[in-house]
Amino acid sequence: MGNENIVLIGFMGAGKSSVGRKLSKALEYQFLDTDEMIEKRAGKTIPEIFSEDGEAAFRQMETALLLDLKKQTRCVIATGGGMPLRPENAALLKQIGMVVFLHATAETILTRLADDTQRPLLMVENKEERVATLLSERLPKYQSACHCTVETGDKSFYGLISEISELYEAYKEGKL
Repeated sequence: MGNENIVLIGFMGAGKSSVGRKLSKALEYQFLDTDEMIEKRAGKTIPEIFSEDGEAAFRQMETALLLDLKKQTRCVIATGGGMPLRPENAALLKQIGMVVFLHATAETILTRLADDTQRPLLMVENKEERVATLLSERLPKYQSACHCTVETGDKSFYGLISEISELYEAYKEGKL
């Protein structure tokens, strides 16, 4: 078992930050958002990092941050959508705590991100096609990087928090 942490992974718009904030309050754990932490460390926004330094540099920043997060305990950690794509990151995530894949359909994601202009990977003509492609590419990586999957769909925050809390108890008992 990793530290007493819950790590939320999943595609952009799956609810990692919003669920994470509410879950951390319910458990009385600290909430950490890896994208916010990287922006603070880099002194610039993620779109700026992508345009000035490139995606590879951003992915390296994610790995460096994960190495530091191994020292944390009693945290709910919301990760960026691409965090588990590098094999070394996927391995590190499981060392940090219970990794929960928040799964959302392409339709749900497009609805949630309809007005979002801050996602570098969605700065394209055809968002529907881009989301469908990225989601199908990333799905196996998300599935292999997690201890369990939670469908977000039309569940309430209360339902999601309850489901994740039950999974966390099973994880702490060594059943996951």
